[in-house]
Amino acid sequence: MKRFIFVTFLISFTGLFCNAQKFNELINLQRYEKANAELPLPVKGEKRVVFIGNSITQGWVSQRPDFFQSNNYVGRGISGQTSPQLLSRFRQDVLNLKPVAVVINIGTNDIAENTGSYDPAFTLGNIMSMAELAKANGIKVILSSVLPVGEYPWRKEIKDVPDKIEALNAGIKAYAKKNKFAYIDYYAVMHDENRALISSYGKDGVHPTDEGYAIMEKVAKEVIDKVIK
Repeated sequence: MKRFIFVTFLISFTGLFCNAQKFNELINLQRYEKANAELPLPVKGEKRVVFIGNSITQGWVSQRPDFFQSNNYVGRGISGQTSPQLLSRFRQDVLNLKPVAVVINIGTNDIAENTGSYDPAFTLGNIMSMAELAKANGIKVILSSVLPVGEYPWRKEIKDVPDKIEALNAGIKAYAKKNKFAYIDYYAVMHDENRALISSYGKDGVHPTDEGYAIMEKVAKEVIDKVIK
């Protein structure tokens, strides 16, 4: 009996250990470790802005690098990531880079349940925590809406996606207003009559095309310029 209990405990512990290791790997602190080390601290008067997010941010930098280089923007997006993963690497990929402002865009993969069941309060809480960490470190906070999605190609079983996105965006916007943080509303200019991503703005209904990113750049830069002027 004692042997059975010990074996059961060992299996359970091993499972927890493996899951913990998996989560650490999913945070992917190594992704920008070298780039962060090579990035010099801003000089006096420099207005560096960090964009942190998921594949939408990562794809933005790779598809349209000139937008980032010409504006002293730094991209720190990792494909597939959710809000707890972003929060876990926020110090390394934002705070330590000493930007004047941070643009936080996250939540769509939470809704897609990439790392577990979707809990709106948990997701919004993670976004709030990142905003509060930035503010506490003298970094101006710019929150942004989740882009419109009709359905996730890799998770078609997820229902009521437009409703969930609208509700999360409403929460982010209300929090930004209450705390006098800037808010970039990509959603307002990128959804169609079905509350999905306008077809020409996305290649799979989730990830922007060049045309989609061009729209995002116009909306984002207008807000950022006001914040860092």
